Amino acid sequence: MREKKQKILIADDEQGILSLLKDYFEMQDYQVIEAVNGIEVLGKLSQKPDVIILDVNMPLLDGFEVCERIRAHVSCPILFLTAKVEEADCIKGFVSGGDDYILKPFSIDELGARVEAHLRRESRKKTEGAVKLFDRLAVHYEEKSVYYGEQPIAFTKTEYRIVELLSLHSGQVFSKEQLYEKVRGFDRDADSGIVTEHIRRIRGKIGKHTDQMYIETVWGVGYRWIG
Repeated sequence: MREKKQKILIADDEQGILSLLKDYFEMQDYQVIEAVNGIEVLGKLSQKPDVIILDVNMPLLDGFEVCERIRAHVSCPILFLTAKVEEADCIKGFVSGGDDYILKPFSIDELGARVEAHLRRESRKKTEGAVKLFDRLAVHYEEKSVYYGEQPIAFTKTEYRIVELLSLHSGQVFSKEQLYEKVRGFDRDADSGIVTEHIRRIRGKIGKHTDQMYIETVWGVGYRWIG
């Protein structure tokens, strides 16, 4: 039993699915917040959900549009429910800021397990100290430095900020545009060549110490940390 109920915002315009999920997650001791369209999701963010489940095909605003609007303002996991299986749709979902995809028809127990996994990851991020270890690679966030074993790796300020961003959100895909905006601190059209070169240099510096690949290229989307 959780000491404090975690909040889950579920948005789906199919009342049958919404009722099914509400009953299931309330039985799992969640506090459920319901929405039947994208506009309602925007209005209920003030309730500060710990995780959000978005149906892709909703009226007024679809799940992708909702995610794009709220991603900069919420840090909680966002999961998509969709009947679409095309690769382009998956890419669009991740680029918009989603963390996971659940295909309809779905196993409700699998959905529950995925939600729990994302919340455990969020909990670990909140309780971790100022250092994260990835095998022998250590990122010290307070002192803004990176070590392999006891050997420091000399990154430039921009290179370090990319490592910091990716490693703090392990498994989350960031487009080149997102990386450029977040590490540069302003929004403008990204020069993809600049981002690619920074990633190449980071990999090269880490590669002097280990063959382990920490930054994975997600073709057509961007990059993610896999340590």
